[in-house]
Amino acid sequence: METQNSHHHRVVIIGAGFSGLGAAIRLAQSGERDFVVLERASDVGGCWRDNTYPGLQCDVQSVVYSYSFAPNPDWSRDFAPGPEIHAYLRRCAERFDLRPHLRLSTEVLSARWDDERQRWRVETSQGTFTSDVLLSAHGALSAPARPKLQGLESFAGPVFHSAEWRHDVSLQGKRVAVIGTGASSIQIVPAVQKQAARLLVFQRTPAWILPRPDAPVSRLTQTLYRRLPLLQRAARAWRFGLLETRVLGILTRPELMRLARAAAERHLRRQIEDPALRRRLTPDYEMGCKRILLSNDFYPALAKPNTALVSDGIREVTKTSVITTDGVAHEVDVIVLCTGYSVTAHPVAERIVGKDGRSLAQHWSQGARALFGMTTPGFPNLYLLLTGPHTGLGHNSIVYMIEAQLEYVLQGLRASRALGDAVLEVKEPAVEGFTQEMRRRLEGTVWSSGCTSFYLDARGQNVALWPGFATEYRWRTRRFEPKAYDAVPRRRPATPSWRPEVAS
Repeated sequence: METQNSHHHRVVIIGAGFSGLGAAIRLAQSGERDFVVLERASDVGGCWRDNTYPGLQCDVQSVVYSYSFAPNPDWSRDFAPGPEIHAYLRRCAERFDLRPHLRLSTEVLSARWDDERQRWRVETSQGTFTSDVLLSAHGALSAPARPKLQGLESFAGPVFHSAEWRHDVSLQGKRVAVIGTGASSIQIVPAVQKQAARLLVFQRTPAWILPRPDAPVSRLTQTLYRRLPLLQRAARAWRFGLLETRVLGILTRPELMRLARAAAERHLRRQIEDPALRRRLTPDYEMGCKRILLSNDFYPALAKPNTALVSDGIREVTKTSVITTDGVAHEVDVIVLCTGYSVTAHPVAERIVGKDGRSLAQHWSQGARALFGMTTPGFPNLYLLLTGPHTGLGHNSIVYMIEAQLEYVLQGLRASRALGDAVLEVKEPAVEGFTQEMRRRLEGTVWSSGCTSFYLDARGQNVALWPGFATEYRWRTRRFEPKAYDAVPRRRPATPSWRPEVAS
C-alpha cells in the first residue's frame, strides 16, 4: 500500500559511485529527467569517498580511469591519488547538474517488485520511493569484509577496517598490527611504517607484486590535454590498448605470464635482500590466480627494522595481543583490518526482492546468474551495474565496463518505451546460456588454477570476472536484444515522461 509520503519516478538508481553517477549522467544526456539517485552517505563518490587511508592510489593509469564523456586533464600523477578521484566524481556531479536528482543520506533498506502495480517499491531511511525501473549501482567494493577472529571484539585498542579509516587515531609511536597483504595493505603498510614504533604485518597468502610505473604528470602535459582534448583521447586509447593486451597472458599466451612472473621475482629479489623473508613473500600459486598488485615501496617497508612479517595463522585476539597458531602473543596497540570486501556475496542482494518474494541472494544461492551481469529472471525492470556476475576485470579499467553497461541500459529503456512502456524481464534460457558459456570459458584459466581469491564465491566458482577482452564485452552489449526478454504490457497508465521543450 502506497502512502502520501512515497515518491514515484521512472528510474531509481541505488548508489552514487562511478556506476550510479555515470547512469545519472547518461540518463540526463538521453533526455530523461524523471530519476533519482539514492545514496546512503552524505556525499557522492562510492569507494573513493569511503576509502581515505594513507597511501590510497588508483591501480590503473588515471588517463583511462575516468568517464570517456568527461575526461580530466588535471590528474597529478600517472596513477591518481584517491582524493583526486573523489574530487573528480564530485565535479562530475556538479558539471552535469545532478544535485537536484541526488538523495543523500538515504540508505536503501529494501527494494521489492510489486507485480500488481508493476513497479519497484524502495524503502529507505528517508521514506518510500517507487519506480518503473531500478538500477542497482551499489558497488562491488562497498561492503567491507571483516575476518571472523576469535576474541577480536575483546581487543582493548582501536580496531578498524581500511575502508573505515580512523583519522582520530594516531599511529605515531604505536605498535600496529595490519592484517592482510592485499591491494589496500600494500598501500597502507609503507605509510604506517613511517609512523609506528613497531609494525606487524599478518600475511595469510603472499601476492605477486610488480613495480608501479608511476610518475608525476607534467604541467606541460596537463596544458596540452586541456587545450588539445584529442591528444588526451589518443593517450587514453593507447593506454587502454596496452592494458587490454594483458589478458593474453591470462587466457591464451601463457609465455607472456611467465615473463610477468619473472619480472615480479626480479622485483622481489631487488627489494628484499633476506633470502628467508624473500621465500615467505614468494607465492606458491600461478601468477594471475589472485589479483596482481603494483607497488614500489611495500617490500622496502617490510625490510625496515621496525617492521616484521608474520606468516603464521591467527589463532585468537586478546585484550592486548594477536596470538598466532605457533602460540606467540604479539602485543599491539592498534589493529587495522586490510581484509577486502564482500564481492560475490554482497549484502544488498539480501535487500532486493523479486516477483516471487525471494531475494536476489536466495535466487543466487547456487551461484550468481545474470545476462551480461545485468539482468536476471524473476526481477523485472532491474539492471545491475558492475556488481553483477562476470563484469569485473583483472587487466583493464573497470570504467570501460561501466560505460558499456550504461549504453545497454539506455537501449533497454528505449526498447521498453517503444513497446508502450512494457515491463521487461530477461528469459531463463538467455541467462542459462550465458552462464554456461562463462563457466566453460573460465575452465582451465589461471583464475581457476587452485588458489583462493575474492573472484570465487562460496562454492568455489569464479563469478566475478569477465573471461576475455573488455572490448568483447562492449561489442556484445552494443545492442539490446528484445528477443532475450519477455515484454509484459502495462496494466496501468504509463508514467508521464519528460520531453525536451521546443523553443517557440
